Amino acid sequence: MNYLNKKTVEDIDVAGKKVLVRCDFNVPFDGAGNISDTKRIDGALPTIKYLIDHHAKVILCSHLGRPKGEFNMKYSLAPVAKCLSQKLGQEVKMSKDVIGEDAKRIAASLKDGEVELLENVRFHKEEEKNDPAFAKELASMAEIYVNDAFGTAHRAHASTAGVADYLPAVCGFLIQKEISVMGKALQDPKRPFVAILGGAKVSDKIGVITNLLDKVDTLIIGGAMAYTFMNALGYSIGSSRTEPDKIDTAKDIMAKAKEKGVHFLIPIDNVVGKEFDENTEHQITPSDSIPDGWMGLDIGPKTSALFANAIKGAGTVVWNGPMGVSEWKAFASGTIAVAKAVADSGAISIIGGGDSAAAVENLGFADKMTHISTGGGASLEFLEGKVLPGIACLNDKD
Repeated sequence: MNYLNKKTVEDIDVAGKKVLVRCDFNVPFDGAGNISDTKRIDGALPTIKYLIDHHAKVILCSHLGRPKGEFNMKYSLAPVAKCLSQKLGQEVKMSKDVIGEDAKRIAASLKDGEVELLENVRFHKEEEKNDPAFAKELASMAEIYVNDAFGTAHRAHASTAGVADYLPAVCGFLIQKEISVMGKALQDPKRPFVAILGGAKVSDKIGVITNLLDKVDTLIIGGAMAYTFMNALGYSIGSSRTEPDKIDTAKDIMAKAKEKGVHFLIPIDNVVGKEFDENTEHQITPSDSIPDGWMGLDIGPKTSALFANAIKGAGTVVWNGPMGVSEWKAFASGTIAVAKAVADSGAISIIGGGDSAAAVENLGFADKMTHISTGGGASLEFLEGKVLPGIACLNDKD
């Protein structure tokens, strides 16, 4: 699916128009009820500021948490409105409802350059069901629809896809950046193209691996899913996590990589622990002889060097998933080594959301990466070559 041809906010005249913008304000909170990380709010600011500067009447909407289709003020977007007001230097008018009287009253009274935030769209069960009547009500408040929530672009919900049936639909700057960086990497990568996949399960990444095998020069596998590949090679993997029902799949993948001339790397040594515990005793063992009763929790030093060497000369790197239990200090070395190698490679580097994005940020390598995706699930489905409903619904350039 070619998303590089989608219209953006810059392709339409927004002056004096009511513009409904779907953002991703699904932010985390601390114990005291304060927003603990404003990254997602900051990510939406370029689009919002552009619309304000171009005299649009801006109506923002988003989900927050899982309120299960009912008004639960624990999931209210009011703290987001407060944060946005501070960051924009102007009042963001918060409505008490989503498609009710208050939302419509504020929307109707907006002057050019003013901003409204609707209450949590998931307070209505119709949102996740992509109910046409609900989408139509949302759309009725505006004249243009802008989707800038890449994190939910893989879901066909009323506010991410349904409203595009009723309004001219374009993407904001955040989605534009996601699709231009990732789209170019998949369609016309600077070579060598290296993909690094980690995480727990082969089953979660089969689609990504299969899609990438046609595109990459080198495929690196780490994390717990590597043990299924070792198992497929007949190695003793102790009590490491494995998916016995995916051993044939792993064999097929390795055979396909060989057939396509893809350099396929799995760990040659591992940091293994007695149990799945942060403070468990641990040692380093070769991949083909992990002792009984020990489980792999990170890639070993020889593997770190092997992977770093493969990343060194890359033109493009896509990384999704940590190399081990990176939130535990004793088992973070592999992820740190890979992050450092990617940061030092000078390659176009794309970090695919979720755990790998968190690892890169926590380890202080974020500013060395070309692009850190804002959507874990969406970036994974993008790499899989799946259709993302929240982007597919947008208008194409003429």
